[in-house]
Amino acid sequence: MAVAPWLFGGLCFRFRHQNPEVAFEAPLPIPSRGCYSGGRAAMAAVAASPAAAAGDRELQGEAVPGLESQRRQIENGENGRGRPLRAGESWFLVGQHWYHQWEEYVQGGDQDSSTFPGCINNAGLFEDQVNWRLKKGLVEGEDYVLLPAAAWRYLVNWYGLEHGQPPVERKVVELPGIQKVEVYPVELLLVQHSDMDTAHTAQFSHTDSLDLVLHTAREQFLVSPQEETRLWIKNAEGSFDRLCNTHVTVLDAALKTGQVVIMETRNKDGTWPSAQPHAMNSATEEDEDFQGQPGICGLTNLGNTCFMNSALQCLSNVPQLTEYFLKNRYLEELNFCNPLGMKGEIAEAYADLVKQAWSGHHRSIVPHVFKTKVGHFASQFLGYQQHDSQELLSFLLDGLHEDLNRVKKKEYVELCDAAGRPDQEVAQEAWQNHKRRNDSVIVDTFHGLFKSTLVCPDCGNVSVTFDPFCYLSVPLPVSHKRVMEVFFVSMDPRRKPEQHRLVVPKKGKISDLCVALAKHTGVSPERMMVADVFSHRFYKIYQLEESLSSILDRDDIFIYEVSGRAAIGENSREDVVLPIYLRERTPARDYNNSYYGLMLFGHPLLVSVPRDRLSWDALYHILLYRLSRYVTRPSSDDEDDGDEKADLEDKDTLPKPGHVAGSSSQDPGPEQAGPSSGVAGGSRGPVDNSPGPSHWPQRARRKHLFTLQTVNSNGTSDRSTFNEDTHAQPYIAIDWEPEMKKRYYDEVEAEGYVKHDCVGYVLKKAPVRLQECIELFTTVETLEKENPWYCPTCKQHQLATKKLDLWMLPETLIIHLKRFSYTKFSREKLDTLVEFPIRDLDFSEFVIKPQNESAPELYKYDLIAVSNHYGGLRDGHYTTFACNKDSGQWHYFDDNSVSPVTENQIESKAAYVLFYQRQDVARRLQPQPGLSEPPASPACGTPPSSEFMDVN
Repeated sequence: MAVAPWLFGGLCFRFRHQNPEVAFEAPLPIPSRGCYSGGRAAMAAVAASPAAAAGDRELQGEAVPGLESQRRQIENGENGRGRPLRAGESWFLVGQHWYHQWEEYVQGGDQDSSTFPGCINNAGLFEDQVNWRLKKGLVEGEDYVLLPAAAWRYLVNWYGLEHGQPPVERKVVELPGIQKVEVYPVELLLVQHSDMDTAHTAQFSHTDSLDLVLHTAREQFLVSPQEETRLWIKNAEGSFDRLCNTHVTVLDAALKTGQVVIMETRNKDGTWPSAQPHAMNSATEEDEDFQGQPGICGLTNLGNTCFMNSALQCLSNVPQLTEYFLKNRYLEELNFCNPLGMKGEIAEAYADLVKQAWSGHHRSIVPHVFKTKVGHFASQFLGYQQHDSQELLSFLLDGLHEDLNRVKKKEYVELCDAAGRPDQEVAQEAWQNHKRRNDSVIVDTFHGLFKSTLVCPDCGNVSVTFDPFCYLSVPLPVSHKRVMEVFFVSMDPRRKPEQHRLVVPKKGKISDLCVALAKHTGVSPERMMVADVFSHRFYKIYQLEESLSSILDRDDIFIYEVSGRAAIGENSREDVVLPIYLRERTPARDYNNSYYGLMLFGHPLLVSVPRDRLSWDALYHILLYRLSRYVTRPSSDDEDDGDEKADLEDKDTLPKPGHVAGSSSQDPGPEQAGPSSGVAGGSRGPVDNSPGPSHWPQRARRKHLFTLQTVNSNGTSDRSTFNEDTHAQPYIAIDWEPEMKKRYYDEVEAEGYVKHDCVGYVLKKAPVRLQECIELFTTVETLEKENPWYCPTCKQHQLATKKLDLWMLPETLIIHLKRFSYTKFSREKLDTLVEFPIRDLDFSEFVIKPQNESAPELYKYDLIAVSNHYGGLRDGHYTTFACNKDSGQWHYFDDNSVSPVTENQIESKAAYVLFYQRQDVARRLQPQPGLSEPPASPACGTPPSSEFMDVN
């Protein structure tokens, strides 16, 4: 260990056993006074009293050799100054003047010569005799010579060292391409963060580690071993950088002489003095003297970060992991050089959170630094969008593992198949191989072992491997039924639309939806058309053979009753189904108020009209009849001369559509522009088969409540995009003047609907046991086409059968309930109630490894935390239930808010990720004889249900 040079006084006497015994050749002259140890005072005693000299030799441990032997040992011996440098060893500076005189003395061969050099005196090398700092610019060969430690030790034993002078010890450093003795070590100015004005100067070799710098600072500033410290350096531009990895050398850290090194001591509340608060308010000031239960601390929601808060609260309540950080065991295991890790930054950021949360000095903390670190290393978590707590948990466990991996250099390990060997042997080999590359507190706490069995469907080849896992993602039993809500619109204008709740096959077709509705209404499925209505228009009109998976739960589905779709017999007339939109003329904001726009409103209709009896007049009366429930018929003949029974014999016909509305898709095709007014003035056109709206007849009529016009599928009539397509489906718009609409159109009645009795029925989902999910996880399944297995026997990819079995379970088992289902056609969240035990979850029936019958607690687990998700796929909120490791009390963590709860409040449909701890681990961590279960205090309040839960 390198310390200040004046502390090295007797260092040379620690190596007596290394010195060879050499006989005296003759007595030496008596040296002058003031030499420190050895020298001619001892040599004179040899001539005067051989017995006394023998005693001195015993005290000093060695005899003084002759002059020629001295010269050989110092100059050319194995330990002489002529040997090469070795990195890390110590060499000593000797003043050139004294050494030159010593050379003359030993070369002269006369021990009684006046050239005797006396004790070693390096006074010419120092600036002063107080601090003993070397002069600047000393040159080897002119001002000093360098001696290895053994040679220096010999000279001090033979001649002594001037009293009060420190030996000038320097280390050999290995620089790029060269090894050299660093004559001038690095002088650092050590200060405390709390007192930046008081500096202590200390010298360090370039090869000294930053651990030594930190240790020296702790000794200098009298910091107790229990307090946690860290180092910063002040750069030339005045900025500060952390010295994270204290295992590196001063050279690797690029520290320079005169540089300021600041030692920072962690506060009692777990924070660092250098950490500036991001938001100061009255609450933080009130919390300065707060003292509460450690671990009962909320996390501020930074904006859609409830998913992160939930995962952190769960992980924070894993006892053995939290103790690992609270007791600073992580400091010795930080892995700064792991290319798969994050330079220790994630582990340090998480440690800061844990220390603050478990200090007992905070009601709530702001995880801003941790959020920034996560976003820096995982770009998917950048920003403030909602994410999945299980995905964040997976990233965090992997990041902590790599940052704390005890394996500094991962060796290549070849994965081996069982090849018929016993499972016990293959499993042990797989686990040892895993530990050769992965050894951390995360592996110790969360990693278990699977047995994976693949069977080729063609050749029957069986492949058995054992793979580590960090958590179990278990599926939920999925119902093959689906509940859909629809509105049924009858052809009878007097009946309001009816809301129905239908149970249909999840993988069914549109026709199945019509069949289910037919059982409620008595209307034949053949007389139904299904449409998705969005923003007052038809977003899509479905065909019977289309899949129900294309309809989302949030879609507004209307099922319309229409007349027969196809002609039956030659004499039957075929009807056409026309999509009808409602529009109102509204004055647009224009400079002269002369332009009128058309706005869609209300629910669109699908209306059946006889193809061969259709005219504008007939269509007007048919629509007036269909709207009669909420449109008042005028009583004055000067407003309308029609009656409910339209004159269907009118030969002013509409164009013949190429196909019915049911053939329309989400993008019905080219827009069709119609006449500006279907009832405006104009000449009567002939009835013919010529296509296109240019041949559509118009004739003069008296005043109507509304006008009709052909539009495109969006409800607009942009003539610039007109395309005369004989097969395009015409859409008809009913255009209202504002005054006429206000007078004759009843908006409240138009929006009215009734609920069918079936709406009151709720399809209750039977709860499932957690054990059922685990059974489903371990059942045989066939690989998907997107993920085949390469069979080494068949030499091709196969859709093999796969079975996963549990071989070895970890101390803390994380079970992820796969509530979110994503397929090619649909996305949904399963709100099935999963019944999970609080205590005594027994895995003995699932673990296939031969069990230890004398230790049943190795297979029994107790719940310690739950991550909850309320809401749906696009919005939701995460919270946490967790059991405090110190008190045994369960608490509900909802961002900043924390409240105690009872155990009967924990199980809910929101449970998403479960944390279980093995019972033998719990007893090991909390040995409390006679306490069979953790205490549970009465709840202060019930956690909110998903129906009333605020979402981000």
